[in-house]
Amino acid sequence: MAKQVGFIGLGRMGEPMALRLVAAGYELVVYDVRPESVAALTAKGARAAASPAEVASAVYTVLLSLPTPPIVREVAAKVGSGSKVKTVIDLSTTGATAAREIAAALATKGITAVDSPVSGGVAGAVAGTLAVMVAGPRALCAELEPMLAVFGKVFFIGERPGMGQTMKLANNLLSATAMAATAEAVVFGVKSGLDPAVMCDVINAGSGRNTASMDKVPRQVITRKFAQGFATGLMYKDVRLCLEEADAVGVPMSVASGVRALWARANEELGADSDMTAIVQLIERAAGVEVRGK
Repeated sequence: MAKQVGFIGLGRMGEPMALRLVAAGYELVVYDVRPESVAALTAKGARAAASPAEVASAVYTVLLSLPTPPIVREVAAKVGSGSKVKTVIDLSTTGATAAREIAAALATKGITAVDSPVSGGVAGAVAGTLAVMVAGPRALCAELEPMLAVFGKVFFIGERPGMGQTMKLANNLLSATAMAATAEAVVFGVKSGLDPAVMCDVINAGSGRNTASMDKVPRQVITRKFAQGFATGLMYKDVRLCLEEADAVGVPMSVASGVRALWARANEELGADSDMTAIVQLIERAAGVEVRGK
């Protein structure tokens, strides 16, 4: 496939992914609403565009990495007005419903949509170790795989638009649940006199092991850094989307409903821009303790 591609959305995830493409020899045409984000890419050799439509008039393939479904819809519509684009790859998390609607709208303009959300956080984006969940026409996805493999391990999820999004929401529901439940468990232990570091060591050697106990609590909570790199507002959005999609297909999710309520509180009380690991502070405040290293 052509080594010249467009990249729109140079945020916490988008910038390191775009930089990996540049390092892999791809010629990028980039756009972001923040000039400083564009400058970080042009300094590495990318070419700046003045709008999403300009990006889509310069290349056949455009990648999107954007924060919310409404923004993805808006930008996809603008990309659809480009004169050259034939494939739009959405790396964002929008949910299956939005992915199908965006794909249908782009199809009327002769553009094929591929939903390809990623998981693994900012560290994974920098290291190229993300899980890349691809849904779209099989032959096209096979053609795109070498480029997407720059980001990490590529998984072909299915041919129908939105299947990658369903996979991503299921994954992030588990991630959100692990963080919330582990926060409660560790605060419970600390309030009862246990050392949180020892708790994580025991949990990680036993059946309670999960991504929060292995990484987020030891590295971000106990150290009080709260710098995992994924915002509370985005995690709440993903859990909310998952519940909405589950309701649409008739799957009851009582555990997820409780998880959503806790993330809604975190979003309201800690702020959408707070780090997702800060959710532990909700439980700490109620318990009157802090999870700190000794």
